[in-house]
Amino acid sequence: MADHRAPKVKNRAAAPVQITAEQLLREAQERQETGHSAPRQKVEDFEELHEYRGRKRKEFEEVIRRTRQDLRAWTKYATWEASQNEFARARSVFERALDVAPTAEKLWLTYCEMELKARNIQHARNLFDRAVTLLPRINQIWYKYVYLEELLGNIAGARQVFERWMAWEPDEKAWSAYIKMEARYQEYDRASQLYERMIACHPDPKNWIKWAKFEEDRQKIGTFPTPLLDLLTYPMVSGYS
Repeated sequence: MADHRAPKVKNRAAAPVQITAEQLLREAQERQETGHSAPRQKVEDFEELHEYRGRKRKEFEEVIRRTRQDLRAWTKYATWEASQNEFARARSVFERALDVAPTAEKLWLTYCEMELKARNIQHARNLFDRAVTLLPRINQIWYKYVYLEELLGNIAGARQVFERWMAWEPDEKAWSAYIKMEARYQEYDRASQLYERMIACHPDPKNWIKWAKFEEDRQKIGTFPTPLLDLLTYPMVSGYS
């Protein structure tokens, strides 16, 4: 006769963690659901983002089609593309805008600012170079260009930009900015030479006095350049205040 008794279990103590079949099935189902739901959500989000961007681009394109000369519309479009990290598209929009208004100072500056914010330094440099070549009389672009080079510690590069600028014989403020940069790095001989060049462009007595004050601050009164000594003995300047 067959023995139908349950087999003996040597250790009837409960296991430290009791795992039931239901628990195993539940965990397996959860893993399966988790494994599929996350990618599906990502795909859905990507599709929604793609659709959103497509709608926005159509809206922007429609606006600039109607108001082609409105630079604010172009700028808004380009900066929106940049906000989406679509920098190639943003550049394309800016370039199209520059085709419409190649001498728009603000457009160039906004374009450069976008590249700087994104830390695309070489792109920004190239833009500044293009801008000053096309608009050499716009001081604001030159100022930002030399500031960028100095900020990067490229003093030689900043000096080269200044030299290109000075070739256009800009106003006294531009010369003074160059002089101040040289003085900041204790390049006093260079600064003194710049005073002489500035006076050749702007021979106003006040500029001679600025030069004299600069040399006085260096405590080199006895070694003034001859032209400066000659002017200081001139009655009009010696009584200048």
